[in-house]
Amino acid sequence: MSTPDVAQAFYQVLRARGVTRIFGNPGSNELTMLKHLPDDIDYVLALQEGAAVAMADGYAQASGSLGVVNLHSSSGTGNAMGNLTNSAAAHAPVLVLAGQQSRRYVPLNAMLTNVDATRLADPLVKFSAEPLRPEDVPAVVSQAALLALSAPTGPTYVSVPLDDWARPADERVAAGLASRSVAAAPVLAEAHLDEIAAQLDAASSPVLVLGPGVDTDAGWAATRALSERRGLPVWVAPSPSRAPFSTRHPHFRGILPTGLGAVAELLADHDLVVTLGAAVFRYHQFVEGAPLASGTRLIGITSDPGEAARAAAGAIFVGDPVDAAARLASRVRQGESPAGAAFAPDAAPPATDGRFSAPAILDAVDRAKPDDAVIVLEWTSADALWARLTFDRAQSYYFPANGGLGWGLPAAIGVQLADPGRPVIALIGDGAMQYTPAALWTAARYGIPVTFVIAQNQEYGALQRFSRIMDVPDGGYLDIDGLDPCAIARGYGIDAHHLDDLDQLEDFVAAASAAPGPRLAVVPQLSQR
Repeated sequence: MSTPDVAQAFYQVLRARGVTRIFGNPGSNELTMLKHLPDDIDYVLALQEGAAVAMADGYAQASGSLGVVNLHSSSGTGNAMGNLTNSAAAHAPVLVLAGQQSRRYVPLNAMLTNVDATRLADPLVKFSAEPLRPEDVPAVVSQAALLALSAPTGPTYVSVPLDDWARPADERVAAGLASRSVAAAPVLAEAHLDEIAAQLDAASSPVLVLGPGVDTDAGWAATRALSERRGLPVWVAPSPSRAPFSTRHPHFRGILPTGLGAVAELLADHDLVVTLGAAVFRYHQFVEGAPLASGTRLIGITSDPGEAARAAAGAIFVGDPVDAAARLASRVRQGESPAGAAFAPDAAPPATDGRFSAPAILDAVDRAKPDDAVIVLEWTSADALWARLTFDRAQSYYFPANGGLGWGLPAAIGVQLADPGRPVIALIGDGAMQYTPAALWTAARYGIPVTFVIAQNQEYGALQRFSRIMDVPDGGYLDIDGLDPCAIARGYGIDAHHLDDLDQLEDFVAAASAAPGPRLAVVPQLSQR
């Protein structure tokens, strides 16, 4: 039996991790990898590297499996870094494979050399490597994949010289890589759970704050059981990238604000705050004040030691927050339902001159969307309003975790590929659309049935809002009039329509489940001025 080459051993490692797709935008350094691409692994082509990363990210988050993305050396990695910030913040298990120049040419700094490749993606990746020898490629990729999938999950990066793929693999090492496994889910000790349960039982007005780390079927069941047994009102942590609790549950109160003092003020009536699967906290808008009011204590549970160490307040425990919630639910005392009304959206403002407010557009989408729909949102003038949407099951909402634009449109494609049984509706601002519009070509080429809704206010609406807060004069530099998103979409092969009223929008969204391929609609939005 002949010795396998590096490429054969590499693809066997990917198969062992359940990989069936690679998202990418290759260059000359990567063609030698593609030369050996097997029939059972699809290569999903993106026209821009940031879009490729977002597709792999959305796929990884929605599937819970490894997302693999192939980038072109340092230039491709550089183009992808903006969306890699979102992957890092979302703990998305993404393996980034970048091509390197020939080993012989690297010391000469030949064109397309990835200079100091192992440092290029810092600090956004958990692990970064370039194999010392060609035969080390499969082992290094195996290590990167296992680390990406180990708690806390997150991106890893491997640079591979273009002449490594056809070299003989180290058969003795490669033979065992497919059977490798790592069990790396931290679990809270019984004594720590007893301590947390005792503090919950003793608290007179405890509250639960949830984050992306509990947005799974098991997490929804566990946090609901804990909330209902102890009688805990539930808030979602600031700047959420996921919806970790039912937005129509009577205990749901809404989304915490993004300012330091504003969070403390809102939680001031509670003597104990318990956070699960959330950083403490992901602030954005600058508001003076202490992290917590003087009479409020905080206990947090996260699987990320980094989140625990940099928390602004509280006693943070490192462990699986879903497991912890389920175990706490069985040991805390029975409590009364929390006082106060459940979250109820205010009435949406009426249309003005044929344009609609963000709340009115969201309400129309909510009325029409299928019950099992997934919303991918990158519409920053509406990101604080998504609780108007009805979510009654896990993994129904995704937003760029670090706030970087250009993620949502391609990420929706990855989400749809990961979970084809659920319709995906991407709500994208007309400004955000311009960062990665070429992702529409990928949706058209592969017939991926995402329903894209573009809210067009002809400006960077979120920045208009911040300009008012920061007393920045209106100089016209946030206006983006003259764009035609439908024409752009049609140029990439997408069926696209301008909508004149919300009834048309409802009809368009309601048809998402039966969509045979990608489709796009533009709805006029009121200015944020």
